[in-house]
This record gives sequence, C-alpha cells and structure tokens, in this order.
Amino acid sequence: MLVTGNDILVPARAGKYAVGSFNTNNMEITQAIIHTAERLRSPVMVQMSEGAIKYGGQDLANIVKDIAERASVPVALHLDHGSSYESALRAIKMGFTSVMIDASHHPFEENVHETRRVVEAAHAMGISVESELGRLGGIEEHVVVDEKDAFLTDPEEAVQFVEQTGTDYLAIAIGTSHGAYKGKGRPFIDQARIERISQLVSIPLVAHGSSGVPAEIVQRFRDSGGEIGDAAGIADEDLQQAAQHGIAKVNVDTDLRLAMTVGVREVLKKNPGEFDPRKIFGPARDLMSQIIEHKMRVLGSVGQA
Repeated sequence: MLVTGNDILVPARAGKYAVGSFNTNNMEITQAIIHTAERLRSPVMVQMSEGAIKYGGQDLANIVKDIAERASVPVALHLDHGSSYESALRAIKMGFTSVMIDASHHPFEENVHETRRVVEAAHAMGISVESELGRLGGIEEHVVVDEKDAFLTDPEEAVQFVEQTGTDYLAIAIGTSHGAYKGKGRPFIDQARIERISQLVSIPLVAHGSSGVPAEIVQRFRDSGGEIGDAAGIADEDLQQAAQHGIAKVNVDTDLRLAMTVGVREVLKKNPGEFDPRKIFGPARDLMSQIIEHKMRVLGSVGQA
C-alpha cells in the first residue's frame, strides 16, 4: 500500500526500530526493494533523487507507485535531497508521498524559511516532509560537501528548527557521510549527539549516508574487474544503537549501486557472450535483495508491517 512517510516513520520511532529508505533508478532496483519488504513484512521507503527523476521521470515514479499500491506492506515514495521549493512541488505533482527539502547549505534562518515554505505546501496536500540541519561530508549526486564544510547538528538548534518549520522528520549530521568513502576503518558515529537530540526532539530522526559498504561486495566488485579505493561504510551496530534513540529512517544508496554492478559484472565476466538482459539483470536484482534483507534485519523493521 502506498502511504506517507509519517505513516511509516512515526511508528518506527515509537517502536525503537528504523526503516530503510533505499534509492532506486530502475525497475529491478524497485522490485528488489519492495518485494523484499513484502517477503519480510517490513515497511519501506523508496527514494528517488533529482538525478533519478531526470533519468527515469514520471515513468519511473509510476513504476514505484504501481508496485507500492499493490504491495501488502506500507511503502512511501520519497524525494531524496530536493534542492528547492519548486523541486518539492514537482515531486508532489508526480505522486510522491514524502518529500525532502535540503536547504542545509544555507544559513539557519534561510534554511528555516525554505523548509517552512515546503512544509506549508506539502501539508496542504497531505504529504509529509523531511528537512536537514547540519551538513554531511561526501558526494551524492548534486550534493558535494568537502570535509572542511561539514558540521554536526547542534541539539539546541534542532529544537528551534523543528518548532519554527513544522517539519515531520529531521535529517541530522552525526558522523555519517555520502558515498562509498566514509573514512578509514570504522567511521565515528556521535551516538551521544543522537541521544541528546532525541531527548529534545520528538519527531523521527533521519540518518543519511548509512550504507554499510560490505567488504565482501567490495572484493567481488574488484574481482569482477571493478576499480574502487579503500571504501568503508557504517557499522551495523552503530545503526542498531541509533535506532534506539530516535533514528527512524536510514538512507541507503551506495550498497545497492555496488550490488547491482557486481551482479552485472559477474555474469558478463563468466559469460562474455551473454546478451539476454533477463540473465544479466536478474542476478543483480537477487544480490540487491540480499543486501536489502540484511539491512532490514539490522534496523529491526522485519515483521513490523
């Protein structure tokens, strides 16, 4: 069933589990996300970035909506990192049930102003809104933040921001980062900051840049001919702990990109003459399903639908 983000995330925060919000760019990724959620009886959010909208447009949104409407578990279609008021309204017109306005690169007052504009418009249509306070480092689509420009969310500012904007859920900067390179070894996650914000703010909190970047997938990527540096992800234990303190939405993109590419590469390496797309993309879809299942079990959303 197609629902709003609030329908999924408010129960998650109350139940101290988190829901995966997975980025999609095509049918196979969408099927892997929603069909895995159905099999595990887990609520789920499917995200499209502005890049995905540019790539797949209304056709891709319709694929997500169609599968979601026929699903037996709650599914939300979410705009990831909407860059403007206009972008958020465009997504609402396309049938999204949740939108993000990311004005975190602006000064606090301007972030409040832009977020409030989107909240007023979205709420009038019954759509829930995510916003961001603080800045994550790393690279994701049009979002490029140097390490020197990244900063963690201030708990007191979070209170003011939520009160002044009416946002439904808040993405906070806690040490995660976008992309496959999140630092050396185990990235530091500021659990004390999460706990403090959760004590002051009652709405669901969001962790961006939360791919695990499994070492096995990275090695399979290399073994199948891919080139990647010292990729590192967020530890499962850190996400589990964060879910106990208000993190209700966990964004995952890089893991699925890697898994899909590994699936395609391995088929073509084993059989260079293969040109049946079903035999090329089918294994990739299966591998993504495995990654999604692992993440859902880590976050505690299995059986919550």
